[in-house]
Amino acid sequence: MSMGQTLEGTGCVTWWGFGPARDLLEIGVPRPQGELNVLLVGSGDPRHVLKTIAGLKDTDSLHVWVIENSMEVVARQLLLLYVALSSPGSMGMQEKTEVFLELFGNSEIRSQTADKLKHIAARLFLSVTETMDTDTGAHTHPCLDTTLLKFKERDVLAQIFKQWQRPPVTPLSMSKAWDTRVRQHLGGRYDTRKGCYDWDLAMKLYDRGCGVIQKQEYDRWRESGVAFEIREGLYCIANPSLLSMRVFSRKGDKVGVQGYWGDIVSSPYLSFGIETDDKELLKRQNNKFVKSAQEVSLANLQMLFNSLCTRAGHTHVSQLTRDSIVNTADTQSEKKQDATSHQTDCMIVYSMVHHLDSSLTQTTAPDAVLIVELAKYLLDLSKEQQTVFATKVSEIAQEAGFVPSDTRNDDDAYAMFTLPKDQ
Repeated sequence: MSMGQTLEGTGCVTWWGFGPARDLLEIGVPRPQGELNVLLVGSGDPRHVLKTIAGLKDTDSLHVWVIENSMEVVARQLLLLYVALSSPGSMGMQEKTEVFLELFGNSEIRSQTADKLKHIAARLFLSVTETMDTDTGAHTHPCLDTTLLKFKERDVLAQIFKQWQRPPVTPLSMSKAWDTRVRQHLGGRYDTRKGCYDWDLAMKLYDRGCGVIQKQEYDRWRESGVAFEIREGLYCIANPSLLSMRVFSRKGDKVGVQGYWGDIVSSPYLSFGIETDDKELLKRQNNKFVKSAQEVSLANLQMLFNSLCTRAGHTHVSQLTRDSIVNTADTQSEKKQDATSHQTDCMIVYSMVHHLDSSLTQTTAPDAVLIVELAKYLLDLSKEQQTVFATKVSEIAQEAGFVPSDTRNDDDAYAMFTLPKDQ
């Protein structure tokens, strides 16, 4: 079986990461201070960005450069960051958390959330088109900047936001798109899929320390793509931020097919729902977790959003205006050079680890930390394949000039490296 067939359950679009959120500035020893630059390559979601910003000190100034290989993922990053950084006056804390989780992890959403998405899409569309007209850096939110994107990339981004605003009269059936992926992944095991879900949960996720994910919520997500049902209501409207085009070859011609091409195995619970600083959420009763991954995700996000609102004693998110979050698509090599024009203090690489090369060390600060997401939570890989991947990551990083970090690393979801001062 080829690697491509093996990872069919993971999908070809990274809508969310395969590891818990980390404060990237707490990983380095000592913790860097002052003006800081972080480069994220292929992160897929803003979990690390949010946790890192929430932990900033009043004297810190943070610039995060986000590089993705798909404009649909760039659009989704902007959407989620916009929701997370909205002021309390425009969106209450409970509403913000619920909207974020629905858009983040649900294939289908409620009508109220769909209306909110259209409103945000209109703001983002206006921001991108105004930036194209004036190129003066006018942004929907002072923390979001798309000026490094090429004009053709901004055109694509504007078109995506327009589609979110005005969905087709006959929208794509997300339930059918999801079921198609499940059938393709399971093949002859489709009729016994509930047993496959149980096996992946009990023998894989639980074995990897994800015991807080409850069977009922995992089965629901695996069957329908709906991970978070926080409010009662009908989750029946396709979440357009999880739709993308995939090109297939048919009789010698290339055909683009819109559908859901992301993860259908590991789950969006990994980002915010399997770890927490509040140990009360991880209490057990009769050797079972009392709280679910949904409840942990909700509590973690509320803590993050509260930190964003009250960071360093400030009472609203607008105090983060000095922090610059830049989303850009890595479609050409010069784009990477633009994004790394500042010396990078921390760099984290995900699905595009093959882009690591020695050229990055030229714009990386001495003692910079390199963090690479490993394959711990890719359920379609065997333990042997995970080990091979970790070894390959180490080889690529060292060939690029990095060395394994001396810092004790008990985090087996990420590999850590540093750039020697004499590099």
